[in-house]
Amino acid sequence: MPIDPYVLLLLGTVCLAALIPARGTAADVASGASTAAIAFLFFLYGARLSTREAVEGLRHWRLHVTVLVCTFVVFPVLGLAARGLVPVLLTHPLYQGLLFLTLVPSTIQSSIAFTSIARGNVPAAICAGSFSSLVGIVLTPLLAAALLGNSGGGFSADSIVKIVLQLLVPFVAGQLLRPWIGEFVTRHKKVLGLVDRGSILLVVYTAFSEGMVKGIWHQVSAVRLGGLLLVEAVLLAVMLLLTWYGAKALGFGRADRIAIQFAGSKKSLASGLPMASVLFGAHASLAVLPLMLFHQMQLMVCAVIAKRRAHDPEAQEEAAPPAAPTARSRPTAVTRTPGR
Repeated sequence: MPIDPYVLLLLGTVCLAALIPARGTAADVASGASTAAIAFLFFLYGARLSTREAVEGLRHWRLHVTVLVCTFVVFPVLGLAARGLVPVLLTHPLYQGLLFLTLVPSTIQSSIAFTSIARGNVPAAICAGSFSSLVGIVLTPLLAAALLGNSGGGFSADSIVKIVLQLLVPFVAGQLLRPWIGEFVTRHKKVLGLVDRGSILLVVYTAFSEGMVKGIWHQVSAVRLGGLLLVEAVLLAVMLLLTWYGAKALGFGRADRIAIQFAGSKKSLASGLPMASVLFGAHASLAVLPLMLFHQMQLMVCAVIAKRRAHDPEAQEEAAPPAAPTARSRPTAVTRTPGR
């Protein structure tokens, strides 16, 4: 069960913010840089999304609707049900972060990777993750405003305007400029991927620095952290079971069920962190903590599941080459004796 190296970088950034938080002018500079980084991040998301692939993916609309329902309906319903765990297992701020976690769109890269390992429908996983991210830019803030109200970070019309300006406008700009810059983005995918991750690290540092300066971390104890991990483990298990057996009940084949399970049970750290920083402001450090923990948990669990799915009897049959004709099945040549 691998530990994602990027999660270690995130944890290191959290420790850096705890030891050397940005204050005063440095905090203002970090906040401005974080805002610019978020806008650039979603500009790149728009430039990468292939319109042609998205249109072709609409042919498999039942699968994509299923993933979207899991991501933006089933997950939030479970998040609302967890309200009963306050204050027994969770504090109210941690619950707010957990509920926000359930509103975040699905992942793209890890869903594709695990679907490929498990020998599932990879093109469907690509489109499902892309659709989820696209819908989440609009739907996640709206759901957050409706379900979290003013208790999260002061949701208001201003919050929605910030989301539109910092996330949606750059995304649309990237999509419109894709015909001219799409090839460049694809050719330099690895370098721009580092820019992506660096931007998210900057967002994390800014959010956790602000939390440290305002003393928010004093609200979290080891017992509460353990309670959060337990709740998230149950949440992940429930979603993995629902996506697998629910897809089977809906009549999907094995390859599609794998794509639905991995795309419908996971949450995107890359999309969630920038959104949280915009929506929660000074409370973003606690809001993103459940998402960071859930991200690592889903990677570890899904890595094991993907490897086991690859060894299913059905997967072995699909991967096996066609059997060569046996001696009995080969046509027997008839030898004719001359003169007869």
